[in-house]
Amino acid sequence: MNLSVKPVLTGEKTVLRPFTESDADGIWQLVQDPEVVRFTFEPSTELTPERLRSWYATRADQPDRLDLAVTDPATGELLGEVVLHEWDTTARSCTFRTLIGPRGRGRGIGTEATRLIVGYAFEQLGLHRIQLEVYGHNHRARRVYEKVGFVVEGVRREARLRDGEWADDVLMAILDHEWAALTATAR
Repeated sequence: MNLSVKPVLTGEKTVLRPFTESDADGIWQLVQDPEVVRFTFEPSTELTPERLRSWYATRADQPDRLDLAVTDPATGELLGEVVLHEWDTTARSCTFRTLIGPRGRGRGIGTEATRLIVGYAFEQLGLHRIQLEVYGHNHRARRVYEKVGFVVEGVRREARLRDGEWADDVLMAILDHEWAALTATAR
């Protein structure tokens, strides 16, 4: 398994490609969206355009994670990101996360982007397991993950205080043999 290779993955609705420093401005716009804030990170996270520029400038150089920009194939517009991180070489597993901004929602882009990176992880990288956490109230993301084949493994009830209300963390995962069975039946 080698996460130092940063591929370009092409679908019908999106192209996933390595990040560049110039993508920081697009990410800055995405993280201003209230829905992105609500479902993606703690409001106390201090983000600045400079921090984002520094972070995204180094994504292509990270050997232990895979960060890819989710883009519109027709315009090249940055719509979000998909990330495999917390790589465990012994268990052949990673944690997955995604962020899709407002211009990418409701178009099937999140589902396709998730399928592309999950397929790459199992078929090219040889992963055995991909896991994620999603807020229980993020119904849109949960539907995407379920469509791709992720299974709920558990719930950490009222694990986080968000906007004065308790939120559940839903733990989900997909295994290589589950992915193989799903893709075999789709053919």
